[in-house]
Amino acid sequence: MTRHGKNCTAGSVYSYHERKRDAKASGYGTLHARLGADSIKEFHCCSLTLQPCRQPVITPNGFIYDREAILENILAQKKMFAKKLKEYEKQCAEEKADQDRETVTEAMSKKNKFSIIESTPSRTGAQALSAQIAEKAQKRPGGVISSEIAAKVKAHGEEGHMSNMLGEKSTSLPSFWIPELNPTAAPTKLEKPSSKVLCPVSGKPLKLKDLMNVDFTPMPGTENLAQKKYICAVTRDELTNTTKCAYLKKSKAVVKFEVVSKLIKDDGVDPISGDPITEDDIIELQRGGTGYSATNEVKAKLIRPQLELQ
Repeated sequence: MTRHGKNCTAGSVYSYHERKRDAKASGYGTLHARLGADSIKEFHCCSLTLQPCRQPVITPNGFIYDREAILENILAQKKMFAKKLKEYEKQCAEEKADQDRETVTEAMSKKNKFSIIESTPSRTGAQALSAQIAEKAQKRPGGVISSEIAAKVKAHGEEGHMSNMLGEKSTSLPSFWIPELNPTAAPTKLEKPSSKVLCPVSGKPLKLKDLMNVDFTPMPGTENLAQKKYICAVTRDELTNTTKCAYLKKSKAVVKFEVVSKLIKDDGVDPISGDPITEDDIIELQRGGTGYSATNEVKAKLIRPQLELQ
């Protein structure tokens, strides 16, 4: 095919690649992405280790984890909370110390200013203060000022503090391009960390007592295989990634969602254990990705390119 033939749009079929290219160029419409089988996690695998669960547990939101993996994750979150809490307390202590230091400095400054004004009864307070500032600036090396500036300082009183050529500012370097004089970035202010343990996938609060054991029904003949297969506990149909499944709290079994809609909701009885069951006792199994693709509902919101830049 020639180079011009590849760009031909006269064909009757609007291919996937053409639609994806046009949607990206225009910035409008819905962007779809094809995900391979390697991007989808097996329904019976742990959402953290991506391996078959040895002791599967399920959260109230329908995500399956290996008990050992989720316990390690909860412990790591608690350790991280303790670490962040110490850093936050340290920051609060430093802020309080700085505030106390500023209060003491301000009190000393007011005291010195009052003593200077009151120690010269022959002069008015503002004139005495401005005269003393001018004398200190003249005696300091490199701080010699003209008589006009000194007169202005005496005339305006305390306005001499605002001059860049008087006091401590007389010996400082005014060059802003010198690295030593550039202002450094202020440290990021930490916020008080939350003590809640969150689900690694859904991001919702999770408690240890909320984890429920899962009893998968293995397919006959695959109990000793490395790649086990599982079937519905009621219909005995094979469960795959394309099968919509549900978890029953009473019997701790996994069944097809068709069983829930056709049998359980009408009868109100668990078909395995025979106990009464309600909609709160049924949890839909959530599907997730392997972490290398945004397939989860929380992370898979494909938005327009111009919205990503905002």
